Amino acid sequence: MTEPRQIQITRGDVVTLHYEIRLPDNRVVDSSFEGEPMAFVLGDGSFAPKLEEALIGLPLGEHTRILLTPEFAFGTPDPEMIHELPRSDVPNDLALSIDDVVEFDLPNGDAVAGTVRAINEET
Repeated sequence: MTEPRQIQITRGDVVTLHYEIRLPDNRVVDSSFEGEPMAFVLGDGSFAPKLEEALIGLPLGEHTRILLTPEFAFGTPDPEMIHELPRSDVPNDLALSIDDVVEFDLPNGDAVAGTVRAINEET
């Protein structure tokens, strides 16, 4: 009698998963576990190529951890991407601390995550 063939993830499959993104200090900066899992077509460019490669071949229902270094995830830090915001642009009820990850709205309507690197009286 042959063993049942285990289904494996391949490029072009619709993959549904929960994810959690952690920083090197183990802080969680994004997670889907409080809500619905994310669904996407593997290979459509929704995720970093190294992440997609790591998913290919995983069995259906597999639980795994995938470690991506910055250059294969969101990129290495870029000093040109550091911006100061006037305190007046920050809601009064938002208590910020150094290294907090916050979401910013761009002029085109997109949202982007940023990390608080410094806080002073004006910025």
